[in-house]
Amino acid sequence: MPEVEVEIGGRSFEVACQDGEQHFLTSAAKMLDDEAKVLAAQTGRIPEARMLLMAGLMLADRTAGVEDKCKGLEEKLAELEAEIETLRTAPAEKVEVPTIPKEVTETLAELAARAEALAAEVEEKTA
Repeated sequence: MPEVEVEIGGRSFEVACQDGEQHFLTSAAKMLDDEAKVLAAQTGRIPEARMLLMAGLMLADRTAGVEDKCKGLEEKLAELEAEIETLRTAPAEKVEVPTIPKEVTETLAELAARAEALAAEVEEKTA
């Protein structure tokens, strides 16, 4: 089991971890160190146990906020997925295209023919 030396709040610690998890341990230690630096800047030098406790609590608070936001986003995602599923399973909307009945078309053709015949008669009489 490898041991990794990490520095938190200006103090070094030897920490054991599973093989291959060294990167995760150093990343977590850096996050804790960043919080410890904020504490040290605000309060000066504090006992090691208190510094680690406060830095851990600050990270826990931030994590809780992220978890709350994540939960809200997961709920929103579930709503949107349900809406998508509803839209997928809904019957396709029918679009009706108006068509002119054959009888109307025939009647209009007959009226046009009569109008042309009348126009021809008028031309003959005026000529």
